[in-house]
Amino acid sequence: MSRPLIGISTYVEQARFSVQDALSAVLPWSYVEQVRTAGGRPVLVPPCPDGGLEVLDGLDGLIIAGGQDVEPARYGELAHPKVYTSPVRDAGELPLARHALMHGIPLLGICRGMQVMAVVSGGRLHQHLPEAVGHEGHSMPGPKKRYNNHLVRFASGSKCRELLGAETEVNSYHHQGVADPGRLIPTGWCPDDDLIEAVEHPDHPFAVGVQWHPEDLADPALFVALVTAASQSKARRSSLVTV
Repeated sequence: MSRPLIGISTYVEQARFSVQDALSAVLPWSYVEQVRTAGGRPVLVPPCPDGGLEVLDGLDGLIIAGGQDVEPARYGELAHPKVYTSPVRDAGELPLARHALMHGIPLLGICRGMQVMAVVSGGRLHQHLPEAVGHEGHSMPGPKKRYNNHLVRFASGSKCRELLGAETEVNSYHHQGVADPGRLIPTGWCPDDDLIEAVEHPDHPFAVGVQWHPEDLADPALFVALVTAASQSKARRSSLVTV
């Protein structure tokens, strides 16, 4: 069977290509490499203002990538002055995440992606995390470092614990966090402040959100698990078509 197609949502940023400087759909290459080496075929999915749900008809799995804050209006709150949003990404990604959760499409949410999963599941976010936890350890990298590092502990019986062990060190850089996961189940926490670091959907084949950036870590376990779930979903659909 051919490799499963894994959609990865893109950033929308000004980017320079040779002599051209333009608003662009872009993505860190590490996402692409993680999916490819895990056995999937990466497919970049730029946001569509109307949601673009039909793109999921051709995909076997989905990653919602990191990036800007989710608009607080999406969970019924006024915006904090420190919030930095991307309305075009919200318009494109929230419907995709909601549909994937509703229809059993394997889903991995990374940083912003975990927050998107929580919002579409009826949850809400800490808009400015330093005010919620009393420090800037999640959002202020150390000298000459892109990320801070800290431990995350996982709940017994969770997919994250199965994949990553009882605890693991993660790379952290995020301005917001999940205050209420809605219908999702918290399965990972930062032991320093009890911030939710991982969520899972209890009735979904594979729907995991993590607050850190596994695309920039050596351990491919989350990507392998996503690709495996997507392969199994692809095989089930193929058998139904054959029958």
